[in-house]
Amino acid sequence: MTIPAAAMVFAAGFGTRMGDLTRDQPKPLLPIGNETLLDHTLDQVAGANIHRAVVNLHYRGDQIREHLAARAEPQIEFSDEQPEILETGGGILKALPSLGPKPFASVNADTVFLGTNPFEVLVDAWTDDIDALLLLVPVHQTLGYTRAGDFFLDPSTRIPTRRGDADTAPFVYAGAQIIAPRAFDNSPSAAFSLNVIWNRLLAAGQLRGVVYPDKWVDVGTPEGLDLANQALIQSV
Repeated sequence: MTIPAAAMVFAAGFGTRMGDLTRDQPKPLLPIGNETLLDHTLDQVAGANIHRAVVNLHYRGDQIREHLAARAEPQIEFSDEQPEILETGGGILKALPSLGPKPFASVNADTVFLGTNPFEVLVDAWTDDIDALLLLVPVHQTLGYTRAGDFFLDPSTRIPTRRGDADTAPFVYAGAQIIAPRAFDNSPSAAFSLNVIWNRLLAAGQLRGVVYPDKWVDVGTPEGLDLANQALIQSV
């Protein structure tokens, strides 16, 4: 079993999708249950024995720095994306020296997992011949998700295709993965999406997925945040 030594936590954003809720604070610091979205995510990281996290920053990043100043686990480093956001792929590329030479996890700071630690699911399925292993959730196990799905998955854990022209796909990317640094060889040098990396691996038949067994909340809107809070209350 290979436990990643580090996790990239995506907390850089423009502060626009949540409307007035993020007028004075960044989205990762919005409350969820008795903590923040960012702390919920970092609790999952620490709970899987991943002891270092690189948190990227953009909108009101000073608030995130201050909020995490006293946090002991995981150990926090920051990657400040100023003046321009580098997107998910570019953000990881900038942070690679801090993430280290071994496979690492990445996770969006606005995803809420209701049940099993997502990184334990990824670690259990990871083998060192994999370049990228995406955590997928069946569409019917999502809350707050309104789109048509992202990926198909075959029994061998290979992701054969995206939704593409199909009306729907059965699995949604749940915002977490383990990925090897070599996946970023010959990548663009500026801002770019992780989709660039995934599409290249998919074309080579090297993109893998594992299914999250419990419910997952898409906190992309104020309504999604409300659903996450309600679900957490019901699970207590």
